[in-house]
Amino acid sequence: MKKSLETWRYPVILLCSIGISSIGGWIYFIALNLIVLKLTESALAVSGLYIVRACSSLLTNFWSGSLIDRFNKKNLMIILNLFQSILIVLLPFFSSLVSIYALVFIITAASSMYHPTSMTYITKLIPIAQRKRFNSLRSLLDSGAFLTGPAIAGLLFTLGTPNMAIYLNAIALSLSACITFKMPNVEAHEKFDRDTENVSLYRVLLHDWQMVIRFSFKNRYVMMIYMLFSATIVLMTATDSLEAAFATQVLALSEGQYGMLVSLAGVGVLIGSLTNSAFVEKIPTAWLIGMGSLITALGYLVFTSSFTFLIAALGCFLLSFATAFANTGFYTFYQNNIPSKIMGRIGSIYGFFEALFIIVFTAIFGLVAEWMTIRVVVVSASYMMLFIAVILLLLTIQRSKRSYYQGIVSSRKQ
Repeated sequence: MKKSLETWRYPVILLCSIGISSIGGWIYFIALNLIVLKLTESALAVSGLYIVRACSSLLTNFWSGSLIDRFNKKNLMIILNLFQSILIVLLPFFSSLVSIYALVFIITAASSMYHPTSMTYITKLIPIAQRKRFNSLRSLLDSGAFLTGPAIAGLLFTLGTPNMAIYLNAIALSLSACITFKMPNVEAHEKFDRDTENVSLYRVLLHDWQMVIRFSFKNRYVMMIYMLFSATIVLMTATDSLEAAFATQVLALSEGQYGMLVSLAGVGVLIGSLTNSAFVEKIPTAWLIGMGSLITALGYLVFTSSFTFLIAALGCFLLSFATAFANTGFYTFYQNNIPSKIMGRIGSIYGFFEALFIIVFTAIFGLVAEWMTIRVVVVSASYMMLFIAVILLLLTIQRSKRSYYQGIVSSRKQ
């Protein structure tokens, strides 16, 4: 017991930091929408927030990996959290929509950098044998934040104003930075590649993109799994953009029934995460990715093919339940097969294309839904998702690729 507690000491502290940050993120996200809506009384202005966030992620991912891999991850995580905290505190003092958009753009850029930075730090901190359990617990925390974040935000709006919720998120980010400060410096004795200081930014970025391309060709199987999983995320996000319109216009559900669907999805995520945490050690990583993705796609197909509230509710529960398994499996596979020295660049550059395709597919789905029908679009997307998930399952369960999922592959050709 003593050895187990010592082994899990820092992972638990890190999980606390992630949980606090996730809850604060949900509170900030909801409060920001209300602030912009109150300021402009325009739904289009609120939609503009989503466009600004997407564009910020896209532009940041283009170059941030080059910075992440050349700096100490613990220090960078602290700086990014504190930087976001300061900017978020300033948000309520701006009354111009353009200035709010500009500030949100910078905050989102810092947030986009934080994810690949924390992923690299987690990979270096958590031993291979603990990664699957850690990722399952992280999924549980994310699902808890998905439920408690909006609930806390609603309570704060009742007791005070959206500005209070904004300040609470700033406090949460500062607290997360303080917790990170107490974490071990896993790169204290590492030397970073800083030989590019006298080279132009263009050449640095060109060199790093070429390195990622070379790595991708030398490790085709690893990157194939990565790209297929990213493709499902793109389709899920684009389909979700039509979810409210599908539920209210096609299924003719009331706002109350749609709210119940959203709540049921949250319950599905929570139950899925709890089940995943309980049985994660008994399920092979390959099956977590493959079957998790397949059941998620089937859930979308059930939801988009439904004609009644009950069938739609079943689909929502199924897809949200399976997501926890798929994410845990993918994060474990990613950490075990991408070298930590280039993880920032891999995550950022592939994240750039993922963000780009999310914008493109969301726009295409919206336009086609206007031209044809919403049901045709979402059902077609669900079949595409199912097709990709089947390929993903077939690729992950191959016996010849078993070593990729057993935590014994610590490095890849670069």
